[in-house]
Amino acid sequence: MSEASGTGETKVVMMLLSVLQANASVMDVEANLRTIDDAAQRAAHAGAGLLLTPELFPVGYAPLRLHAELDPATLPGIRQRLADIARRHKIGLVYSLPALSRQEAVNQQQATHDDAAQPPHANAGWNITATLLDASGVEVLNYAKVHLFGPEEHKAFVAAQEPPAVVDFNGIRTSMLICYDVEFPEAVRAAATRGAELLLVPTALSAGFDNVPQVLIRARALESQLNVAYANHSGHEDVYNFLGGSVVAGPDGSLLAAAGESATLLFAEVGTEMVKAARNEVPYLRERRPDLYGEWDRRA
Repeated sequence: MSEASGTGETKVVMMLLSVLQANASVMDVEANLRTIDDAAQRAAHAGAGLLLTPELFPVGYAPLRLHAELDPATLPGIRQRLADIARRHKIGLVYSLPALSRQEAVNQQQATHDDAAQPPHANAGWNITATLLDASGVEVLNYAKVHLFGPEEHKAFVAAQEPPAVVDFNGIRTSMLICYDVEFPEAVRAAATRGAELLLVPTALSAGFDNVPQVLIRARALESQLNVAYANHSGHEDVYNFLGGSVVAGPDGSLLAAAGESATLLFAEVGTEMVKAARNEVPYLRERRPDLYGEWDRRA
């Protein structure tokens, strides 16, 4: 929903955002897609313009199992079905899946006949990725995780290097990070300095890290003065017990929505007006001194 001032001033844009917190079934794509489909239907019926889902939710979070068992050849079909969910319910959708790294994709294109005889997933270099679809199911933004967390992710995946890009989504400048990425202020600031007003973060946060959603996400939203939506798993998957605790934080650090431990569908209004107000009141972004910080780093 957009509102114009009618006085020639910058248009104020608001959007109802939905955040899915749920328990995925590892390697049960059918069950996980049903969960996303149901959430998309409920979110669209409530008037939401976007549904954010957790990290690797369509296949479940189990890095070593995914690397060993998931055939990359199945991924285009999964992506197509997710696009169909967005299109049928006329709602934007963020999902997270493994994807071949750029170098691995090139390697496979250049593979010899003997190489092709190996299983498609043998020694594959995979990234953890997130994709933003518009309400017609068209991909408008992709991101690959830069900061991998823990020994299993480092064994199963390759860390990406590209910075978070920003697109205009329903009138709001939107970017993405994934899970551990958001715990680094540099990553969030990279999105903010590229113009992001809304940061979408699929995550897979284990129990015991309560301060991440309760303190750190709000701090990231405050220090970079943007809306941050953080969607986590709930319950038990593979060897992991998940915290739940999904949140949406505003650009002043306020809590716009918060979940407990169990499955739920959160809703929060996000928009541009609070972002502009926060950045005008305390000009963190304008008054940064990156050249000086770089000099500090060199001295260290």
